[in-house]
Amino acid sequence: MEIPVTLPLAPAGLPPLPEEPSPAPVWPVSARPLPSGDLAVGGVSLTELADRFGTPCYVLDEGEVRSRARAWRAALPGADVAYAGKAFLSRAMIRWIGEEGLSLDVCSAGELELAAHAGFPAERIVLHGNAKSPDDLRTALRLGVGRIVIDSTGEIARLAALVPPGARQRVMVRVVPGVEAGAHAAVRTGIEGQKFGLPVAGGEAEGAVARILGQPRLELVGLHCHLGSQIASVDPYVTAVRRMVALLARLRDVHGVTFPELGMGGGFAIAYRDGGAALDPEAYAARVTSELSLRCAHADLPVPRLTVEPGRWIAGPAGIALYRVLAVKSTGSRVFVAVDGGMSDNPRPALYGVRYTVRLVGRAPTAPTRPVTVVGRHCEAGDVLAEDVALPGDVRPGDVLAVPASGAYQVSMASAYNLVGRPPVVAVADGRARLLIRRETPADLRSRDVGE
Repeated sequence: MEIPVTLPLAPAGLPPLPEEPSPAPVWPVSARPLPSGDLAVGGVSLTELADRFGTPCYVLDEGEVRSRARAWRAALPGADVAYAGKAFLSRAMIRWIGEEGLSLDVCSAGELELAAHAGFPAERIVLHGNAKSPDDLRTALRLGVGRIVIDSTGEIARLAALVPPGARQRVMVRVVPGVEAGAHAAVRTGIEGQKFGLPVAGGEAEGAVARILGQPRLELVGLHCHLGSQIASVDPYVTAVRRMVALLARLRDVHGVTFPELGMGGGFAIAYRDGGAALDPEAYAARVTSELSLRCAHADLPVPRLTVEPGRWIAGPAGIALYRVLAVKSTGSRVFVAVDGGMSDNPRPALYGVRYTVRLVGRAPTAPTRPVTVVGRHCEAGDVLAEDVALPGDVRPGDVLAVPASGAYQVSMASAYNLVGRPPVVAVADGRARLLIRRETPADLRSRDVGE
């Protein structure tokens, strides 16, 4: 097995990268095959990790997280790069992205409190959410977050009423630019007819801006949009820039105001299977900043500072899920390999039809590969982790399977379905492993049940 050893970024001084996506690695840069058939990540054997911490288990390569954060900082040195914490958040992750100079994007009081507990500077935090609770807003104001992204007209007065007298809270408005992008209908948020933002078409976005400008306790610093998730092409972002700048020009003409910031969201694609496409930060930066400068010049507008929000792109390829095989059986023409995890630690295949790479680790196979379906342990027919993946014909109970590109939206979306506890998260770096999040135990689950 050939393991990529570099991130797909062009060296300085070479011609610009292609505008369209190209195949990207699914394993961390540090991944190395071992003679035994095992795989090492961050200098640590995956089988050793499975034995030490049990399975299911999530492994996070600290070096990969940091290098990916640096890739966005290098591509957009003048922008505000905010890690989207919903992808995966822990105290260690907060510390890593803080040390790499990133801001933090959160969606709840819980994420805010964790960031505060980890010592992350509140002024570098952005609060999102289509339905922020009063507790979310009060926590954000108490901690002094840098920006709150307003998502509905009703939120304007509610937020303004919570701001203490004599204070002002910086806000942005999330608008819907009418750009369709994203790998699945459930994650396309740049078009009308979904729950996020205020549409440009119909005037809702402009109406919200007018209301905010009339609130003395709110300081409108810019507009924000988010097109969706798993977007591999730069083209939708370029289209969105054009529409956002056109809206900025109309607001200048009507209200006589210009704004210093423009948030373009995230949604940057990563590869989940060998040969899959990923969005490249340098290609994004080259086209989006060029288009922004050009459109602002044509409209006679100052160029606002750009904000981007990579989450999956930073955390996803840094994570690997480890499972142990429990059973192998044939039903009709299909072979099912059942593992000790499933939709409780990774609901994404059931939600979005995501397809993953799966690899046997810990021993050299003695049989040729055959297509199998890797399924979970839960009482749902839809508990399928990976369909039609090639695994050795001698795969058997006790074997360890590794699933790369598992660092985003798996642990963060995990549940306790069937009262199966959520898995641990282990960080690896420089040949050492340490526990970041412990396994959820039956005692943890019972402790929440307080009634008779």
